Amino acid sequence: MKKIILSLAVIVGIVACDNKPEGFVINGTLSGNVEDGTKVFIRKINENNQPYDIDTTMVQNGKFSISGPVDAPDLAYLFVGDIQGYSPIVIEKGVIEFTAQKDSLGFAKIEGTLQNKIFGKYIKQSRELSDKAMSIQGDLQKATMEGKEATVNSLRDEFAELQEEYKNFELNFIKENPEGLITALLIDKGVNTKIITTEEAQQMYDALTAEIKATEAAKKIQKSLDIVKDREAKGKSTQIGAVAPDFSGPTPDGGELSLKEAMGKVTIIDFWAAWCKPCRVENPNVVNIYNKYHSKGLNIIGVSLDRKAEDWKKAIADDKLTWNHISSLDYFDDAIARLYNIDAIPATFILDENGVIIAKNLRGPALEAKIAELLQ
Repeated sequence: MKKIILSLAVIVGIVACDNKPEGFVINGTLSGNVEDGTKVFIRKINENNQPYDIDTTMVQNGKFSISGPVDAPDLAYLFVGDIQGYSPIVIEKGVIEFTAQKDSLGFAKIEGTLQNKIFGKYIKQSRELSDKAMSIQGDLQKATMEGKEATVNSLRDEFAELQEEYKNFELNFIKENPEGLITALLIDKGVNTKIITTEEAQQMYDALTAEIKATEAAKKIQKSLDIVKDREAKGKSTQIGAVAPDFSGPTPDGGELSLKEAMGKVTIIDFWAAWCKPCRVENPNVVNIYNKYHSKGLNIIGVSLDRKAEDWKKAIADDKLTWNHISSLDYFDDAIARLYNIDAIPATFILDENGVIIAKNLRGPALEAKIAELLQ
């Protein structure tokens, strides 16, 4: 009987030890005479890069406790009253122990959960490199003021080497910590700053654990990668030597016109808009080229990224653009602009009689010289 009771006690003990909170719990200790009733805020950043509160509590006797539900690890920021500064903290399932001096929230000690341990390791190593950078910058400023050219050049080389060291540190951290939320955030940073290629980012994403792939940070990476891949695919379909993708759109008189219907011996696809000053400045040159070479086989189809039909039609009349025009009046959301990967205008594509792209983004004398070469 005693053995049975003992066995039950062991089982109960194991279950109790494994009984982790379903949500997050932050137990905080603040030193530095923080007044009772001072509010503690947990905030996140929304899609518009604006902070919003997810929970709040109050300090009593230098301590606070705050808890809530959480599905997957997520980065948040802890603020204390109107005290300057904040502490980044990973919200995840478990009990998080937070200890800080009120005037140094950014140097808080955060323990108790895996993600905060990994995040803390990254912060520690990152700060060491940042401290080196600040030291070099201080020495560089001093050497510059003193006119020590050799020292300045040496320090600049040292700073460049440190920048490369920091880049390698982050890349190595990503590879060594696939279970970290901070890893997903670093991959996202690398994609946005183009420090890593799409292929490298995809490999890094694929190596993340299932738990991290379920986070908003990782979902954002995959979304960014999908956008980049789509852009790269469209870039290949509109590169020189490719057959221009066909399209159609509404004409000023309410009809419908396709690229195939508008093609000549040589065709210019001209992305422009009434509001685009560089486009309007270039228009007289395009008019001159069209008038000179249209009889020899030059056709132009203008694709406007305007929003208002009246602006579009007035610009066509004012600038005497007598060639074919289409527009869905969708600005840069225009389906044809997306198809051709247009993120700035003016943009032009020159096609031969078979619809093959033979030149891109020529203006002024260069545009006329190319058309003359093709039609004379």
